Amino acid sequence: MAGTPAAWSNWAGNQRSTAALTVRPRTVEEVVEAVRHAAGTGRTIRAVGSGHSFTATAVADGHRLDLADLDTGVTVDPARRLVTVPAGMTLHTLNDLLARHGLALPNLGDIDAQTIAGALSTGTHGTGAKLGCLSTFVTALTLVTGTGEVLRCSADEHRDVFAAARVGLGAVGVLVEVTLRCVDAFVLRAHERPAALAAVLDDLPGLVEQHDHAEFYWFPYTDRVQVKTNDRVPADDRPLPRWRGWLDDEFLSNIVFAGACRLGRAVPALAPGISAVSARALTERTYTGRSDQVFCTPRRVRFVEMEYALPRAALPTALAELRRIVDRLPFKVLFPVEVRFTAADDIWLSHGYGRDSAYIAIHQYVGMPYEPYFRAFEEVATGLDGRPHWGKLHWRTADSLATAYPKFADFQTVRKRLDPDNRFTNPYLTQVLGA
Repeated sequence: MAGTPAAWSNWAGNQRSTAALTVRPRTVEEVVEAVRHAAGTGRTIRAVGSGHSFTATAVADGHRLDLADLDTGVTVDPARRLVTVPAGMTLHTLNDLLARHGLALPNLGDIDAQTIAGALSTGTHGTGAKLGCLSTFVTALTLVTGTGEVLRCSADEHRDVFAAARVGLGAVGVLVEVTLRCVDAFVLRAHERPAALAAVLDDLPGLVEQHDHAEFYWFPYTDRVQVKTNDRVPADDRPLPRWRGWLDDEFLSNIVFAGACRLGRAVPALAPGISAVSARALTERTYTGRSDQVFCTPRRVRFVEMEYALPRAALPTALAELRRIVDRLPFKVLFPVEVRFTAADDIWLSHGYGRDSAYIAIHQYVGMPYEPYFRAFEEVATGLDGRPHWGKLHWRTADSLATAYPKFADFQTVRKRLDPDNRFTNPYLTQVLGA
């Protein structure tokens, strides 16, 4: 187990830190040793993943714990459709592992670069009216507590810890191993099409309920959206030609879009026109593919993001207010707004706790002003009983979040028991969970 000081930054580049010590454990025993060593020196310790959170959740000003080398072994049970893996494994590696065994996760977000622990701890989600966030697929997990205890929990063992740690922000322990419920490998038929925002909102229940997965992107300064639906089909009989995949997903969505964003940053007055052209550039297409390869797409254009989970019924109001905010800003918005949907779950700090949700994600290109935009939308979302994504930018505090999450106090009770000396804290956790 090596230990050195090291600088760190997240994917977007908006969070940076230099920890006093960075440790890369290979075994659970070395994780325990690292936690106890931090305690012995009176320092905090934070586990980091691949840096895809926009908040400071992974910022370590004491010791940093990098789990990339952690090897707890891999167990695949195809008959029971269960897989047990190290928590530091990336989703991309997990997806390939599952595919080799004829399995898949029931749902995914739109990138696969996150570590499993990072994705679960922040409530990462995809879209699907009948599916919750990725943490709902967890059947058991093992963590190292703030006192160095190794604790395995599930729905039958340490149930309160299980309810807290599946979306735990790394505040109740270091996730070292996770068991996930999978499904048989499946093929998705993706249908992407341009549409009018008003027409999509008029038929929102139909869009959300009639497809396995549905989402749309609204292009600011226009009334246009790009709708994407993914549905299970029996055969991969319409694969996307390699040239079309490169043209749409690499050239247009990354290379050309990056150039458009740079132009819009240099000459903001062009932003509305760029948005209108972008809305028209993505044409209709239908294709089939392996589920994870349809869910996940490359994201090479850097941005910062805020995302709020809202009661589904609040979506039209939130979008109407968002359009007014965008039109009044003293600067321009260069990124489309993403809208997704999830089912209710019972995980204490899950954004979907106790209710079906609609998610609105707003973005801004790196180097562009964003705080007035994000704060204005946060005020709207908070008034609509919204819950901020733990890995996306927001300014909510423990006092306001305590009323947004019915089990907030229960989570705090578990946190105090498992980490009595706040070994896993940092300024972000102090902000959102309290001291």
